Amino acid sequence: MTVIGWIQILLYCAVIVALAKPLGWYMTRVFNGERTLLSPVLRPVEVAIYWIGGVDERREQHWLTYTVAMLLFHVGGFLIIYGVMRLQAVLPFNPAGQSAVAEDLSFNTAISFLTNTNWQNYGGESTLSYLVQMLGLTHQNFLSAATGIVLAIALIRGFSRASARTVGNFWVDITRCTLYVLLPLCIIYTLFLVSQGMPQTLGPYVEATTLEGAKQTIAVGPVASQVAIKMLGTNGGGFFNANAAHPFENPTALSNFIQMLSIFALGAALTNVFGRMVGNQRQGWALLAVMGVLFIAGVAITYWAEANGTTTLNALGLTGGNMEGKEVRFGVVASSLFAVITTAASCGAVNAMHDSFTALGGMIPLINMQLGEIIVGGVGAGLYGMLLFVVLAIFVAGLMVGRTPEYVGKKIEAREVKMAMLAILVLPLMYLGWTAVAVVLPPAVASMANAGPHGFTEVLYAYTSATANNGSAFAGLTGNTFFYNLTLASSMFVGRFFMIIPAMAIAGSLAQKKSIPPSAGTFPTTGGLFVGLVVGVILIIGGLTFFPALALGPIVEHLAMAAGTVF
Repeated sequence: MTVIGWIQILLYCAVIVALAKPLGWYMTRVFNGERTLLSPVLRPVEVAIYWIGGVDERREQHWLTYTVAMLLFHVGGFLIIYGVMRLQAVLPFNPAGQSAVAEDLSFNTAISFLTNTNWQNYGGESTLSYLVQMLGLTHQNFLSAATGIVLAIALIRGFSRASARTVGNFWVDITRCTLYVLLPLCIIYTLFLVSQGMPQTLGPYVEATTLEGAKQTIAVGPVASQVAIKMLGTNGGGFFNANAAHPFENPTALSNFIQMLSIFALGAALTNVFGRMVGNQRQGWALLAVMGVLFIAGVAITYWAEANGTTTLNALGLTGGNMEGKEVRFGVVASSLFAVITTAASCGAVNAMHDSFTALGGMIPLINMQLGEIIVGGVGAGLYGMLLFVVLAIFVAGLMVGRTPEYVGKKIEAREVKMAMLAILVLPLMYLGWTAVAVVLPPAVASMANAGPHGFTEVLYAYTSATANNGSAFAGLTGNTFFYNLTLASSMFVGRFFMIIPAMAIAGSLAQKKSIPPSAGTFPTTGGLFVGLVVGVILIIGGLTFFPALALGPIVEHLAMAAGTVF
């Protein structure tokens, strides 16, 4: 660990905090239907979209109607992705002549991208055509990210409205999110990435002659446009198999830093949107503080573990930290920071191989995901996941003081607490259940590259990543099998929609309640006591439901490494 390393970490945190307020201000205006700088250009386009789709932007929806519209929207997205992958061989923009993708892999990938998970059981440059990358994957990167954001906005409206039966209009919200937020930012972002040396072309793969005289095929394509939304929308799916470790997906130290910023930017800004829409920006800063405490703790542990390496590496004279599986152009600090960011957010992009991290360094990404991706989290998903924990924390506070719990003027009652617990508990049910099956079923065990605790962690990580809609892989596990394609797809589906539906039920319930003015007995929810309470509740629930299984593989492996045993 070095001073320069900590300066990089603190600079990153400072920039994210600085971006939260202006982005939050802009997004609040967009979702409130107010005029923005882009309105003169984009408003006619927005109106035209409503006319084509037969949408009345003045007509709002009940939470159930809003949710059903979202689910039907995803059915269409699934059919598009699955269809273009199966028909890939006969569709245009396929310079490498890629064949049709297998049924089970197409199914897994379609579920993966529409749930904002982007788990990839394939190598992009060796499996998919340009058309599939653009029409199938990049377009869904926009829409799945927009879906997460608008669902968070709907939940915020539940807190901010009083005696209302509606939480907005899904079709209006997703149009505005895509048109006013994601597209303009991604256009600028794509141009920046091209300036850093990232390819953006429809030309064929490049044939090159190496210094030894051998022929080499260099994959290129419309990379920058996909990378922009994969990071900004916390999607994470790489154009290339090596993801953000590939020099064409992450060419420079500056591109690496900007990509890390873009992963957190919108998720952090949504806390400010929450504060603005409930009429007290300090509420938003308190939520961001909770996320910040957990994030800094995770970065400190991961950086320490990777910078110190292991007993075995040090005995071999490989001092200076654990560089296995890391790009030398990024080093230990940027790799450790990236790993924590991408698993704290629901991104899944990687610039280093998590399978090669030390046992404790690899445990933090698992913790981040098993908490439900609430440390900033996926765009939108992180905020509504955090608000579920806030509901539980307020309920605990109410039990301690003997009052009906309240939050931002809304009484938190049995219905909200039950829905919050339902959404949270479905996560361990999926990744613990499928892990238990996978480690005893012979075909699944055959996919494990390592035995012992490390192999167990590879399987647990896969199902955790899928259920948390993260998409990063621990590596070492052969996932492109019929068993893993189907079971991981089920984890992704349940992890996304079985959390969304209870959250939307809470939004509808809260919107109908009257707003209660604060009194002398109201628990303050903008100070350090509230931040500490929420952090404590998150860790306690994590300790009861997630950490026992989480700790088994990495901690046993850490103890074994300390004793000089290698698995």
